[in-house]
Amino acid sequence: MTSTPDPSALLAGLDLRALAALSERVDLPALLGAASRLNDRQLGQLTRTLSGPHDDHSTLPAPDGDFLGQLGTLGPDERQTAADVRAFMETHVAPIMNEYWNRDEFPRQLIPKLRRLDLLRRIWNEDGTRKPNATVLEGLITLEACRVDVSTAVFFGVHAGLAFASVALGGSDEQKAEWLPKMLDLDVIGAFGLTEPEGGSQVSQGMRTTCRRDGDRWILRGQKKWIGNSTFSDFTVIWARDVDGGEVRGFIVRAGTPGYSVEKIQGKTALRIVENGLITLDDCAVPDSDRLQNVQGWRTTAEVLKLTRAGVAWQGVGCAMGAYELALAYAQTREQFGKRIGEFQLIQNHLVHMLGNVTGMLALCLRLSHLADAGDMRDEHAALAKVVTAARCRETVALARETFGGNGILLEYGVAKHFADTEAIYSYEGTNEINTLVVGRAITGLSAFV
Repeated sequence: MTSTPDPSALLAGLDLRALAALSERVDLPALLGAASRLNDRQLGQLTRTLSGPHDDHSTLPAPDGDFLGQLGTLGPDERQTAADVRAFMETHVAPIMNEYWNRDEFPRQLIPKLRRLDLLRRIWNEDGTRKPNATVLEGLITLEACRVDVSTAVFFGVHAGLAFASVALGGSDEQKAEWLPKMLDLDVIGAFGLTEPEGGSQVSQGMRTTCRRDGDRWILRGQKKWIGNSTFSDFTVIWARDVDGGEVRGFIVRAGTPGYSVEKIQGKTALRIVENGLITLDDCAVPDSDRLQNVQGWRTTAEVLKLTRAGVAWQGVGCAMGAYELALAYAQTREQFGKRIGEFQLIQNHLVHMLGNVTGMLALCLRLSHLADAGDMRDEHAALAKVVTAARCRETVALARETFGGNGILLEYGVAKHFADTEAIYSYEGTNEINTLVVGRAITGLSAFV
């Protein structure tokens, strides 16, 4: 139905200079008379036209979460790795990620395409040692993956981080020679089985999965939960407590081993593209040759976690950066009340707040990664990075979703997936509370753990 607006509304969008220029070109009374027959939408369009053209969208700044150019200070190999992953994500992942989110399934056809990038060899050497800038490179890979899809970064982090590091740090020379080249080439995919149904944060003390020596084999019993990649991995590193002596041991458990079964976890609202499994070990017999021969109890497990913990902080940076860039692009194009929403002060406040978070998070993780590559990173350093990035990511992505209004809950706009995935980042690989207490113990010298 056509409304009849007050013709004086036509003048509300014009400043004095525009009005003076307009009066020299047209008969204002006649124009106002014609305007009285326009509806609200037509009147708004006429007002914008008479006020002068909007800036051409092509002249607006391109969304860029690296406002201070921090990534530009890195070396050429590091910048190239970031560029390669960004191109891969935009070309191969972005077009299909919403489909696989709805299907609650990992797109396994990505694995051969990832193989061609040869990313693991940029981080690891054939013998299981790390490149001098390995942690920075891992961070950049994680950042660029999470800008588009956190689940893809999780797949890579489980295989190239947790599983690979378990074999590299805990395996014998023979085991490393058998498994690492195939893992580097993504010819076999690994998973990492530590968390249990009744133990996440306390699994180091309350591990219920057991192993028992039986001649030249080990019998494993128990369950592992939330194990990424496990529904299709070629093997899973299982951590279990020896019933004789209580020592923690690690095992390479191959898919299809009798007594080993995986049930895909359904009904997730975050990281839906990651295939998490509930693993049941029912008198699962593993040969002693598949026991990680150089595992030194929980100490080795902790070293694996420490080696990969910086990557989890980088997930928060990438997820927040991606959400910010989506929100900025939306604000530059979405129109309400006759203006692009990026012209409203409250939206600009949201965007600046988001950008400030992303900028600080990026600086923190770059510093953390440089410390790690220099051998100077301590547990509390990684814990602080996880605390800060997880919390700031949560805040940033919420503001981004708010910027989209109702469209922010639709997958097609991108930010909804970031909004959901942030909740997983906030909780896993050390909850915010546990990491806070790790830092608190370091700075006070007093432990608040139970």
